[in-house]
Amino acid sequence: MSFKVRFTLALALSWGLVIGTIGVAALLAATDLSDQERALIAPLLRKGLESVIVAAVLALLALGFLVRALLHRYVTAPAKLGDDAQIMLAANPSHRAPLRGSAEIKRLAESLNALAEVRESLQRDVDLRVREANERIEQERNRLAALMSELAQSVIVCNIEGRILLYNARAMHLLRKPLDNAAAAGKAHSLVGLGRSIFAIFDRNLIIHALESISDPSRQRARAPVASFVATTPAGQLVRVQMAPVLGSESGSPAARPSEAMTGFVLVIENITRRIESSNRRDLLLQTLTEGTRASLASMRAAVEAIASFPDIDKGSRDRFIAIIGDEAQRLSDRLDRTGSEFADSLRTEWPLEEMRGADLIAATRRRIESRLELPTKLENVDESIWLKADSYSLMQAITYLAARLRDEFGVREVRFALESAGRLAHLDLIWTGAPLGFETTMTWQTDTLANGGETNPLTLKQIIERHSSEIWYQIHKPTQREYFRIAIPQTQPDEASLNAPLATEGRPEFYDFDLFHQPGQTPELDNRSLASLSYTVFDTETTGLQPSAGDEIVSIGAVRIVNGRLLEHEVFEQLVDPGRSVSPEASKITGIDASMLENQPTIDKVLPAFRAFCEDTVLVAHNAAFDMRFLHLKEEAAGVRFTQPVLDTLLLSAVLSPQLDSHGLEAIAERMGVNLIGRHTSLGDAIMTGEIFLRMIPLLAQQGIRTLGEAREASQRTYFARLKY
Repeated sequence: MSFKVRFTLALALSWGLVIGTIGVAALLAATDLSDQERALIAPLLRKGLESVIVAAVLALLALGFLVRALLHRYVTAPAKLGDDAQIMLAANPSHRAPLRGSAEIKRLAESLNALAEVRESLQRDVDLRVREANERIEQERNRLAALMSELAQSVIVCNIEGRILLYNARAMHLLRKPLDNAAAAGKAHSLVGLGRSIFAIFDRNLIIHALESISDPSRQRARAPVASFVATTPAGQLVRVQMAPVLGSESGSPAARPSEAMTGFVLVIENITRRIESSNRRDLLLQTLTEGTRASLASMRAAVEAIASFPDIDKGSRDRFIAIIGDEAQRLSDRLDRTGSEFADSLRTEWPLEEMRGADLIAATRRRIESRLELPTKLENVDESIWLKADSYSLMQAITYLAARLRDEFGVREVRFALESAGRLAHLDLIWTGAPLGFETTMTWQTDTLANGGETNPLTLKQIIERHSSEIWYQIHKPTQREYFRIAIPQTQPDEASLNAPLATEGRPEFYDFDLFHQPGQTPELDNRSLASLSYTVFDTETTGLQPSAGDEIVSIGAVRIVNGRLLEHEVFEQLVDPGRSVSPEASKITGIDASMLENQPTIDKVLPAFRAFCEDTVLVAHNAAFDMRFLHLKEEAAGVRFTQPVLDTLLLSAVLSPQLDSHGLEAIAERMGVNLIGRHTSLGDAIMTGEIFLRMIPLLAQQGIRTLGEAREASQRTYFARLKY
């Protein structure tokens, strides 16, 4: 209950006590009168009762006006002056208190404004000195940022919990994930961002295995303990990842030995998809060249044999045969020159073998078989701890080739995979049920080029297996009458690599924040975390109307991240959404979004999973969040996601900070907080403005003793606006 309400109730109670006391006194006095005296007084009392009631009502009204005037002059005005002082102190130094209330309060406001002018002037001087003092430090930071961003490889630095604290533009571009079925919109969103988890990009087991490898004490004695592995990006590209530790002392003392504790790790990521495809392309070109020259050589040979066999042939025929030889020789020469010039880089490509998990190879092969052959696949026993050194692309082609021939020649309708350890070897099985294969069939399949099975590789199955130092054989499991091809391939573990070699340069820094080394990990006890230590996703939606339950839909989602107390305007989510219905003229006028802008845009069930990934492990912030969250919750089932994060509402927080204000609209708050009104009524523009407002609210909340997420949520729930439902 506010002070204003308590003060009004106290005055009303006092007035009631006065009236009651007078009434009780009159009643007591009347009991001492005789019957004759009462008879004389009663008509007089009845006659003046109406006047007494009117006088009492007038006195009560006068008291009400007096109370209101006193509240405005001596209660409301000082309270608002206190709020103005807090804003000037913690949020907006340029804000000034209006002159209102009594003469004394106005003089106090003038003095407060004068002090604010002096403070702002001193603050500008201090800021100038700080900027001058930080120039040399900033130069060093710029050198570091440029060095990290100009690496030819993608670079990500994480703390020990897997939270990203540094990345460059190459990493952000490489690790982008396109929206499902939204190619027409050409939109993709990066999974890289400050404070985000590396486990959302790469398989957790891969990272943990590499961490265990470089944390081994025997490897720590190496000059540069490094682990490497092969993985797939969210977009399906193959990358080679090298992991190196970031070492530091547990005590944090610079003098301490830095080799005692690992505080994070560096990932250097190289896209090897093109290299592998180039190798395959080289072999295919060699096959094409061989087959293309065969016809020319046959024509030339036939012409030469004709001339040799008939020495007395007439001159015209001889000239025609010689012309054939010349034309075919020229055609062959041109083909060789063209091929050598066009594919010189491919011809120089070496056969790559990369360390990767066997389970990843099987998963990629299953996707290839199901998409290309439309042949169902299943898993049996797959040991996910097995690592192989393989050319994953050619092995996928080889297994797909076998599946294609099983389907086409023997009518197999399903294949299964198994992977188990056998000493130093790993047994990778392709299993099916059907008619037995003959010895000649299996030998023919191994010696035919993969092109005979629908793949585009001039190598034979046998050659591919030999390049992996492996063996393949056909076998029948008699108890179950199931058949399988077994590939016995050597097991391996990721080898150490060196990161000491100089790297090429290209690019410009994106962002980094080394303070995240010291950030605690995400825990279920978020309510006990301070507001300043949390990561936030500030978002806003634009819709076709204001009635989510009546069928209105989202047409745009915009969001920006806050990490370590900073608004990261380069880490944003912005996406138009096809609402599947018309946009009302009123909504279109406000948002500027019309039907033509929404054509070929993805629907909400495709957009929400990407937005959910963007805001993972953060607290959601919005203005009038109940409205936006209602739209999201209505679409959770269709999109297959859930938004379970804590939510803070700047409208409710404004009511907590300034309960006496009549308006808590976004523009009114922005004006009070000194936030520029830019990009209003666009989802991303409103999200950025809300984020700046929220950052300025945090110190104001701390002055009121609201420092943790739990305290902010409890205070918000006590406000009147928390009752609003949509």
